[in-house]
Amino acid sequence: MQNVIALNDAGRLGILAARATSDETLLANIADGDRTAMHTLYARHNVRVYRFILRMVRDAATAEDLVSQVFLDVWRTARQFEGRAQVSTWLLSIARFKALTALRQRQHEDIDQDDVLEIADDSDSPETALDRSRTSDILRACIDKLSPAHRQIINLVYYHEMSVEEVGRIVGIPQSTVKTRMFYARKQLAELLKRHGVESLAA
Repeated sequence: MQNVIALNDAGRLGILAARATSDETLLANIADGDRTAMHTLYARHNVRVYRFILRMVRDAATAEDLVSQVFLDVWRTARQFEGRAQVSTWLLSIARFKALTALRQRQHEDIDQDDVLEIADDSDSPETALDRSRTSDILRACIDKLSPAHRQIINLVYYHEMSVEEVGRIVGIPQSTVKTRMFYARKQLAELLKRHGVESLAA
């Protein structure tokens, strides 16, 4: 019985140690076939990768499938990571490639958009919750009217809080181009929001 307890404690300590490990170290361990490191990396980044893909493909089932493909690629190619960018940036680069490939494959299909409604606070009145939902709907609709290139920049900068340098690495463009696209994307988004009577978000 004591041996079992000792093994359980060792397992828990191993999991805790993995959680405290840097992404770079996790990748190095994954390259050596460490499944615990793979589980830890997945737990750490799968939600961000899923949201990023979902905003591109606009289909929850497709996004879930692509997330699995991204992390399968990570398992297979961890040794190829060269450390020139953050691991999260590398993951989103893989995710972007997968999403673009999926979009090309279904170019002639109707793409249904999954509306992800914001969860209202318990303290919100029904009127406040409805207004918040409408504003969120308007924002999503306005973002959808941006060009794919501008929509992608807004997605990475504002929803994933990426730096200009990280966005450039993911999209594969110079930082100056990222800044230019961001400027025009914000300008166009502000104009679209104003047309819908939303001034505060357009500022």
